[in-house]
Amino acid sequence: MGASKRIRQMHRYRKITSILARNGIGFVSQKMGWEEKFLFHKNADPKSTGRRIRLLLEELGTTFIKLGQIASTRPDLFSADILNELKELQDMVPPFTYEEAVQILEEELGSSVTELFQYFSEKPLAAASIGQVHRAILKDGSDVVVKIQRPNILALVETDLEIVADLARLAEKRMEWAKRYHLLDIIEELSKGLLLELDYRIEARNMEKFKQFNKPLGYVSIPTVYWDYSTKKVLTMDYIDGIKLTDQKRLEDVGLDRSVLAEQLAYIIFHQILNIGHYHADPHPGNLLALPDGKIALLDFGMVGQISPYTKKNLASFIIALRNKSTKGIIRAISDLGMIPEDVDIKKLTADVEVMREKYYDIPLQEVSMGQAINDLFHMAHQHHIGIPTELTLVGKSLMTMEGVVADLDPDFSVFDVAEPFGKKLILDRFNPWKMVKNWIEDVPDYIDLLKEAPLSIKQFSSLMRKGKVEVEVTSPQLETLVKKMDRMSNQMSFSIVLLALSIVMVGLIIGVALSGVHTVLWKLPIIEIGFVIAMFMFLWLIYSIFRSGRF
Repeated sequence: MGASKRIRQMHRYRKITSILARNGIGFVSQKMGWEEKFLFHKNADPKSTGRRIRLLLEELGTTFIKLGQIASTRPDLFSADILNELKELQDMVPPFTYEEAVQILEEELGSSVTELFQYFSEKPLAAASIGQVHRAILKDGSDVVVKIQRPNILALVETDLEIVADLARLAEKRMEWAKRYHLLDIIEELSKGLLLELDYRIEARNMEKFKQFNKPLGYVSIPTVYWDYSTKKVLTMDYIDGIKLTDQKRLEDVGLDRSVLAEQLAYIIFHQILNIGHYHADPHPGNLLALPDGKIALLDFGMVGQISPYTKKNLASFIIALRNKSTKGIIRAISDLGMIPEDVDIKKLTADVEVMREKYYDIPLQEVSMGQAINDLFHMAHQHHIGIPTELTLVGKSLMTMEGVVADLDPDFSVFDVAEPFGKKLILDRFNPWKMVKNWIEDVPDYIDLLKEAPLSIKQFSSLMRKGKVEVEVTSPQLETLVKKMDRMSNQMSFSIVLLALSIVMVGLIIGVALSGVHTVLWKLPIIEIGFVIAMFMFLWLIYSIFRSGRF
């Protein structure tokens, strides 16, 4: 690290500890041993911890505000008091000057503003911590908006992120909670998200992908990107003139049905999450517009989420188990969704699940908040130190934000009515025979590799056994049950491999007969027909055993 950079970091460290003390969090500096390294006056005040943290982040500036906004999507890591305050974080920064905006624009696009645009507004439409937006008209008459990144913001953010990472390492050494929650990993994860937002080309690609994803719906509008006028620091797109979904009077004046808009918005988000697996992660009112033709425009694709098929399946299982009031189903879904620690108190977890189940017992679906249900799941995970995948926490944030907008549009609308068909489709897809066969075929190479490696592994294990180097210690009050389950699993796996082998032989016979034109009778027996019946019987028996186990 250069001397100038080290000096700059030292000044920043001093400012951070000073702001910590001024906002009543001097005790953190004491815990981490900063008071010996940096001089400041302690000034604790009676503000809540959440409010202190919010004021602290706002005073520290761009990097910390954005990290706080991203952290507000992690209810599995922070208490409700802190989360509520993080959601109130504001980008309280003035716009940068018109001259600075023009300089960045001309450096990035390689031409003067007058050569690029017929008109370019001196006053920005909006300003935030990372950039600001100007209205403009291209030479061909296209009405556009131009998003321009703040001067030197990347260098500032990178310096701050290095400092935050250093503080996280120090915290993990000195604080038990920081070590337990892997604070450094969380900071690195949040930092990646922030750095992605600083590259406008990624946002532009997101906009184009979502245009394709939402084409089947017909009532979604997404701005078109002008690539010749876009770079890492500049993003030019269509100007969309619409009505905010919170402006109920204007919606009524142009004859738009708020109930229809509520249903369409809910369907858009569930389509993105549960069908596509890519979704707008921040559908708040500022990023949504209603157009006169009834379409809904989605804006700002700096924060988008992705959800894996495995997580989609388990999320659907949780929602269905909650609706069916199944405690075991909820616990199974939680176990599949997160990482339950070995030392979890299963009795207390079961009791908490019962409490959550009773909360939604005999309540009409239209009165149940899906966002609140998922928030309850995160709160329970936080209490029992269960790790929830980041992809799911962002889903929760998107659903809760969407549900809030929908509730304002139509208080009587239930998102469960829209979500239920998606959940049922996901459940049915699990048992689609063609998908099951496809998955088995995809797993065939793994089984072949396993069979190839088995002799060598057995030989190595036998060698270790002869040398007396294998020590096995098992302590389990339910060892016999565990062994039986493992035995059943191995039997089912063997059964599946035999079924797969038989299927391959049958396919070979069918292809051979089709090519040669010879009859399918061997020793006066219809071999293919008999083999088909046997394979079908084995397939149905395997499906029955899977259903009977209840683990699917």
